[in-house]
Amino acid sequence: MEGERTREWLGLVGWLAVVAVAAVFGSQFTPGSWYDELTKPEWTPPGRVFGPVWTVLYVAMAVAAWLVWQRRDFDGARLALGLFLVQLVLNALWSALFFGMESPGAGLVDIALLWITLLATVVLFFRMHLVAGFLLVPYLAWVSFAAALNLSIWMLNP
Repeated sequence: MEGERTREWLGLVGWLAVVAVAAVFGSQFTPGSWYDELTKPEWTPPGRVFGPVWTVLYVAMAVAAWLVWQRRDFDGARLALGLFLVQLVLNALWSALFFGMESPGAGLVDIALLWITLLATVVLFFRMHLVAGFLLVPYLAWVSFAAALNLSIWMLNP
């Protein structure tokens, strides 16, 4: 029983670490003067909102993956956890494309793929663990909002 508990907690730490790697990678590409000069829609949130929102979302993402892993392990959740990892890579790449390459168009392609992959992940997570599915809903909502913002910026800055 003690070994099982240790495995569970190490699993949570592992999922937090995996998500943190993506978060740290993405955080290397920040808005700069290029972004400041772009025309943005009126409904663009202030920059100070993004850090706290992403922190909460990343923790929820890690906990969701951990719950699915805990219930089904990798063998029983290969597709769901595989898609989770794919969407995590797409999440991290968005910052590199949008901010690093200064390309709203490339960011838009990435976020569209992210949204599709994330939606599939949410559906699979709901089938495996109700709480895990619900933990990803705010993330899906935020990515939907971010996609609309990305599209608007791309359209406003030909």
